[in-house]
Amino acid sequence: MREYPERPIVGVGAVVVDGGRVLLVRRAHEPLKGQWSVPGGAVECGETLEAAIAREVREETGLVVEVGAMVDVLDRIRFDAAGRVLYHYVLIDFLCRPNGGTLACASDAADVVWADVADLARYGMAEATVAVIHKAIDRLRDAGWTRRNRGARDQ
Repeated sequence: MREYPERPIVGVGAVVVDGGRVLLVRRAHEPLKGQWSVPGGAVECGETLEAAIAREVREETGLVVEVGAMVDVLDRIRFDAAGRVLYHYVLIDFLCRPNGGTLACASDAADVVWADVADLARYGMAEATVAVIHKAIDRLRDAGWTRRNRGARDQ
């Protein structure tokens, strides 16, 4: 159950960058229903982080991605009116780049768009999401592209 969880849920986010554009999805379901964000979702039991990212991006956007370096780890906690934890995610965001597929709005997404990084403010995203996008772009600019360095369990 994602609502009123007994413990935090591990989730992944994909900051998919293509030139000066970033891939955004408008969420079709709670949490964040109707809001723009980066593609992503919950990691399934037995799934590696890389597999979860690739699956979520493909399911939401139709694109195949190559997973790069980790960008950030953050909490996304939402409380109900009584102060109980309604949602609690620990999100691990990774830099990604498109590697195939055809862009199309798919499951869990109400819309999908390639957005110019200079125009991110018009999408009304959470400050944390915008910060992660800029951090990913800065990392790409400063260090170049590197494929995700997988641990022994992921191989």
